Amino acid sequence: MYNKISIIIPTYNEAGNIREAIACTQPSTNVELIVVDGGSQDDTVTIAESLNVKVITSAPGRATQMNTGAMAASGDILLFLHADTRLPPGFDGMIRTAVQQPQMVAGAFALQINATLWTLRWVEKGVNWRSRFCQMPYGDQAIFLTAEVFDQVGHFPDLPIMEDFELIRRLQSIGKIIIIPVPVITSARRWLQKGVFYTTILNQIVITAYLLGISPKRIRRWYRR
Repeated sequence: MYNKISIIIPTYNEAGNIREAIACTQPSTNVELIVVDGGSQDDTVTIAESLNVKVITSAPGRATQMNTGAMAASGDILLFLHADTRLPPGFDGMIRTAVQQPQMVAGAFALQINATLWTLRWVEKGVNWRSRFCQMPYGDQAIFLTAEVFDQVGHFPDLPIMEDFELIRRLQSIGKIIIIPVPVITSARRWLQKGVFYTTILNQIVITAYLLGISPKRIRRWYRR
């Protein structure tokens, strides 16, 4: 019987988000929170420490930070939560039920984007279709799995981008990925900054480039530009 859930939140300059990220994990039972900061220059660490959660530091990089958090975790289940994603009420019970399903190796939630643009409703539909039928959720959908399976697949690969994509590909080879139909709510900031159409196309280019074997370091440079 899997019981304790360790929620790992990687942060870098998330002072505007970390308080709500921590708040969305309550109420819950038998859950520990670990904030892994990658060198924030703002008040992220101060805010997190004031809320009585475990805060550790690591070298920057989401994969590195999440792996560091997993090593410090004491739960049987690991939940990786982006600082700008909000969990639904009752998430802990949903996760504990999901991990009991036969052949299940990992899971995630459906996605809702926190903005009213009608174009984002189509993005949500595409994400949720891909997640359900291709068993390919991304990191902003709050990926969870048991600590045992996480060790089995070798943790997040040490990549500067696409670490969640590659982890899910490895997990697909050993079992079933469950998508909980209740959505998490994630920030629209990356779609709003670059535009919905441009961001959607850019994401597909990044995936294609990665699958064609282009260096993740080069892909990250493209993406940041």
